[in-house]
Order: sequence, then structure tokens, then C-alpha cells
Amino acid sequence: MPTKVDHEERRHQIAEAVVRIAATRGLPAASMREVAAEAGVSLRLVQYYFHTKQELLAAVLTHLGAQLSARVRRAIQALGEPATPRARLYATLTTLLPADEESRRIVLAYTAHFTLTLTDPDQAAKGVSHANGLRDLVTGQFAQARVSGDPATRAAVTLALLSGLQMSVLAGQHTGEQAEALLTAHLDELFRQR
Repeated sequence: MPTKVDHEERRHQIAEAVVRIAATRGLPAASMREVAAEAGVSLRLVQYYFHTKQELLAAVLTHLGAQLSARVRRAIQALGEPATPRARLYATLTTLLPADEESRRIVLAYTAHFTLTLTDPDQAAKGVSHANGLRDLVTGQFAQARVSGDPATRAAVTLALLSGLQMSVLAGQHTGEQAEALLTAHLDELFRQR
């Protein structure tokens, strides 16, 4: 009797293989053949689920966006109720720092994918949509916090800081704790200005 295949689980398995490759060897190493080997499946199976590499990369970007969103949701839920707007902002932003193995893997792979969107017009819209989703979330959190100034501007500056801190942690310039302290100092300054 044939076994029933969980197609979503198989797509997840393949996407995670791309994430591991992107996080350890860089996205250029993620050929369909390498992805199949990393996932422990046949090349034909990868091609069954993802007809082209473009389709695979788009799916992986969505997969990473979902992982980042889930981390943010868990961090905010862990605050309990009632959580202050500043606490929600802090939880959202610090969750996105590559301070542990899981977040490092996700941020490395997401950065590799986002960098690809800068030079690949087919991937650009999808990459920007994920970045815009985060921008909109943080803008909303700043609006709820009633921090002085335009919430969209505050969000843009804070996310630029976050991106720089992510890169500095990945490069070894700062530890996760140091990056968190810098982000905390930034939020402290903004909330003093209220």
C-alpha cells in the first residue's frame, strides 16, 4: 500500500535545505542538485515541487518570512498582557537580532535572499514585500506607543539600525548582547523624547 505524502512537510524539508545551504555556504551554492542532496531527496523530487530555481527561491523567501514572523509573534505573546508598546517594540526588534543559533541561521539565509532581490527583478517584489511588512508592523508599534515624531520615520531609522546591527553581529563586530544594548539605548532615547 503506498504511503501518503505530506506535501507541505516535503516542501518545508526542501526549503529548510536551502536555508541551511544559504546560511553555511551562501545562496550561490544552492543549485537544485545541491538542494536535493542537502534535503536527502532526489533532484526529480525537488523539481516536482519547484519547477524552477526562481520558484524555489521565492518559496524559501516566504518560508523565511514565516519563520521570522513566528519568532516575533512568540516573543510578543511571551510578554503576556498587558504589554506596553515599548515592550512589544523591544520584543519585535531583539527577536530579529542573530543572537542565537536559530536566529543566526534565519538572518543569514534571509539576508542572502534579500541581497538576491537587489539584482534579480523577478525576486525583487517578493523581497521588498517582506521588508515592507516588517516596516508596517514597526510603524504601527511606534504609532501605538505615541513616540514623538512621524511613526514611519521612526520605524525606518530603527530598522536601518537593526539591519546594521544584524550585519555587525554576523561579521563578529558586535556580540548579540552588545547589539541588544545598542538597540535598547536607541529605544530608551526615543521613549525619553515622548
